[in-house]
Amino acid sequence: MRKKDLVLSEALAKSASRGYEELAEQELFTLAEYRPEETEPLSYIGYSYWKSSLRIFVRNKTTMFFVFLIALTLLFTFIQPFLPGQKDPIKIYNDETGIQIRNAQPGKGFLFGTNAIGQDLWSRTWSGTRTSLFIGFVVAIVEAAVGVLIGVLWGYLRKLDFLFTELYNIFDNIPQTLILILISYVLHPSLKTIIFALCLTGWLTTARYVRNQVIVIRDRDYNLASRCLGTPTSRLILHNLLPYLVSIITMRMAMAIPYAISNEVFVTYIGLGLPLTLPSLGNLIVSGIDKMMEPALRYQLIFPTVVLSIVTVSFYVIGNAFADASDPKNHVA
Repeated sequence: MRKKDLVLSEALAKSASRGYEELAEQELFTLAEYRPEETEPLSYIGYSYWKSSLRIFVRNKTTMFFVFLIALTLLFTFIQPFLPGQKDPIKIYNDETGIQIRNAQPGKGFLFGTNAIGQDLWSRTWSGTRTSLFIGFVVAIVEAAVGVLIGVLWGYLRKLDFLFTELYNIFDNIPQTLILILISYVLHPSLKTIIFALCLTGWLTTARYVRNQVIVIRDRDYNLASRCLGTPTSRLILHNLLPYLVSIITMRMAMAIPYAISNEVFVTYIGLGLPLTLPSLGNLIVSGIDKMMEPALRYQLIFPTVVLSIVTVSFYVIGNAFADASDPKNHVA
């Protein structure tokens, strides 16, 4: 009897369960119809990384002011030699009696005045700006290229971690100022010497930042899935890693330009910079420092310092603003 009762109770339970399921299907669950117009607001169509970065960057009015300021400065710097009535930045100018026009005050004949040997400071300031900007841009490009390459390999390939770590420690433990002084002293002071000295260790900071960022995002789920699906390493680095490195790269490049110019000024100050025949902001500032205690001649320091300040502050503000704008975390998901 007990066995029959057990079988009967199981049968009743199954029939009750089927009844509940049929009731649930009939009353509690209904088949939803597919409506395309309701699915569109749920997705973000037409996202572009660069458009989103540019949109965020343009919204910053302070940054746009500095973009306009540095663009105007760069444009005038490179078209200045082609304007009418421009003087030679190397030539020494004499008056009617053959005497050098030394330390002439800013005026109609010489817009920024002249220096201690009669050279036109207007032409020398813009010529020196071109030289210093050339140094800054070359150093920034080399630093970005070498730093990003080594940083990505350093962070992504575990087999190379020990090699690059030891290489970084060797270069990082030698002060860059000492390297600048030694190379400028051993080699003949020239434009190539300063660029070589600045590029020799300039990539270290960029490589370290890139390496740390790659390690953070290297083993995220979407990267692991990409590797499991057989995605080539080059494509994975270009599409999955580099978008997260754009902010670091742009910030480091923007900072490398004023940093290189500042180092050029320092090397010139200690007497190991560019030759006097090649105008630069370093030469002009060092020459102006000697006249700083003479109120009537302070203009020789003020003009190149103002140009250097515009370049330094502008690149710093623009670099930081674009770094924030290019960070994917600040974009619409």
